[in-house]
Amino acid sequence: MTVVFDALLALALLATAWRVVATRRLFEAIVLFVAFGLLMALCWMRLAAPDVALAEAAIGAGLTGALLMAALARLSDHEARSRGERP
Repeated sequence: MTVVFDALLALALLATAWRVVATRRLFEAIVLFVAFGLLMALCWMRLAAPDVALAEAAIGAGLTGALLMAALARLSDHEARSRGERP
């Protein structure tokens, strides 16, 4: 049973990584990046490394995802101002 779960987890990681790289929409890429970080944290837990899993979830998914979302919001504001629109 655990082999099946590990195989599905590996496939989910690969599919998520491919979607992050292949998508053209920034918001979708950020959401997929956060999902990838959470899947990686789950992988680290399966490898019995809870300290690395917590760091991955906090930094890789949480903090980096929040910074990318903030950058996307600022980019959207900047693009709206350059077109003369209100943000």
